[in-house]
Amino acid sequence: MVVPRITDCPPTYQSFELSFETQYAMQPFTKVTGVVAPMDRANVDTDQIIPKQFLKRIERSGFGQFLFFDWRFNEDGSPNPTFELNLPRNQDASILLARRNFGSGSSREHAVWAIADYGIRSVIAPSFADIFYNNCFKNGTLPIQLTEAEVEELFQRAQSRSGYVLTVDLESCTVTDSEGFHATFDVEPFRRHCLLHGLDDISLTLEHEEKITAFEQAHPALK
Repeated sequence: MVVPRITDCPPTYQSFELSFETQYAMQPFTKVTGVVAPMDRANVDTDQIIPKQFLKRIERSGFGQFLFFDWRFNEDGSPNPTFELNLPRNQDASILLARRNFGSGSSREHAVWAIADYGIRSVIAPSFADIFYNNCFKNGTLPIQLTEAEVEELFQRAQSRSGYVLTVDLESCTVTDSEGFHATFDVEPFRRHCLLHGLDDISLTLEHEEKITAFEQAHPALK
């Protein structure tokens, strides 16, 4: 079967493909300074991050409104005033602080889409489920694994202050605040490179577009 290239397709199809790549291009992550939302819960699974009834959407955007839906909203649809992200002090949070084994459960990539669409750029926890951890890097979200003691210190600070702010710096691999907290974290070099430059799987492939085109031109029978 011959698979058409974008340039071989009708203009309408080309426009759809190009707009898809533009709309969902991964944003680079270098440094984020923002409010921390402390979620003092362990084993937060993807079924809670984005419940199954919202997985029918065909877009990758718009999932933020359903993030933690069963916790954020009451049965009548009104906001749950006691849920962490609904507290006034955590409004506009861009960093989520959680306990161990964050992102467990099913492998749905929608969980990261919902977190990113809500505006969370980084999640800090002592440990993550493997699949969720990997999905974060593919979608411009930085998962940071710190020690239990460091995470506990952050919870103490975040829960005792209103609008607690952290700075996450991927270039130096540090987490700091304005009051002396300083922690370092590890990120595999290739993943770090991709996040710093906003490179997802498609972008990485397109870095070799000239070589791919040259190969196709030299082997027309394979096109």
